[in-house]
Amino acid sequence: MPATRDELMTFLEELDIGVSTVDHEPVFTVAESGGLHDRIPGGHTKNLFVKDKKSRLFLIVVLHDAEIDLKKVHQIIGGQGRVSFGNADLLMEVLGVEPGSVTPFSLMNDREALRVTPVFDAAMMQHDILNYHPLKNDATTTIRAEDLVKFAKACGHDPQVLAVSEQARNAAH
Repeated sequence: MPATRDELMTFLEELDIGVSTVDHEPVFTVAESGGLHDRIPGGHTKNLFVKDKKSRLFLIVVLHDAEIDLKKVHQIIGGQGRVSFGNADLLMEVLGVEPGSVTPFSLMNDREALRVTPVFDAAMMQHDILNYHPLKNDATTTIRAEDLVKFAKACGHDPQVLAVSEQARNAAH
């Protein structure tokens, strides 16, 4: 069974990671979440669950307005051939969340199999405060960037911080 929001919050508490959560109407897309950006400070994000030609899985986490070139991102993240989106069944099987609720907090559901490689965009990690769904898209949880890395490592994942967005690559030049 996938972790619940309560189990996530307990796990964060055990890790001594402070977060705050705001409940809201479910949002399924970045476009639908625009009104939340005014109410909730910090970097707002989107998450791409993708697989490469060898079925290796990646969770690419970027700022909500980041531009990702899906034809080239495999070269940055170490994928074999172009990536494609993982389907809803694979998403539920591996990360225990539904489309529209993808979040780095879902790494909690991949603590044993460790099938997913998390990739955090360098531009996103420049923000001190970041926002993600707490496993469902009817709330937003705010966490410090360094605590996000601490959380991922506590789940057994070593997130790669890479310049995957156009914004991050332009800032690096």
